[in-house]
Amino acid sequence: MSDVVVKVCGLSSFDDIEVAADAGVDAIGLVVSPSSSRHLDPARARSLAAHVPDSMTSVLVTRDYSAAEATALAREVGTDVLQLHEGTERPDFAAVVASGVRLWRATSLAFEPDLRIGAFGEEVLLLDSPLAGSGETWDLGSLPPEQRPSGPWLLAGGLDPDNVAASIRAVRPWGVDVSSGVESSPGVKDHREIIRFVAAARGATE
Repeated sequence: MSDVVVKVCGLSSFDDIEVAADAGVDAIGLVVSPSSSRHLDPARARSLAAHVPDSMTSVLVTRDYSAAEATALAREVGTDVLQLHEGTERPDFAAVVASGVRLWRATSLAFEPDLRIGAFGEEVLLLDSPLAGSGETWDLGSLPPEQRPSGPWLLAGGLDPDNVAASIRAVRPWGVDVSSGVESSPGVKDHREIIRFVAAARGATE
């Protein structure tokens, strides 16, 4: 198993980005979603996106807008990728793909998703806990080997520096995504925990 891809979501400062880059994070998420405690004003998100080095993929994470609005927002903010969340209603993923904006699809087993990567034109599939974005852990045993995605997919939901290695070994994802698991309080990243998380994730593949 090669090195696992690491994404840290919900960054809110230039220092967050610099620490993530130094730690070897592969992708960072900027949340523009008014219902989230990690919501950024689009202008603030744009300034942070401009600070992301070429070594990392910048991802706009949102769930409070239509596909057309989210696509326009991704272009305004200037991220590399748009991440949309599938819930009780499925976003118009086809419209995003048709616009030329790169798409990552986030979903959960709670919504009986199609776990075929690229089923809706997405490059990457993010599989979250039933309460997406809550930071709650979920039973990885509910994802038996025959149901696991094949290809670029990120495991999310309740991960932290202490459980990420075991989670990687359990379901062998292409990558992992963390937000609340590396925070000192909601929306505030703990830089030491980011460094610990990356080290633990990398160590799981050695």
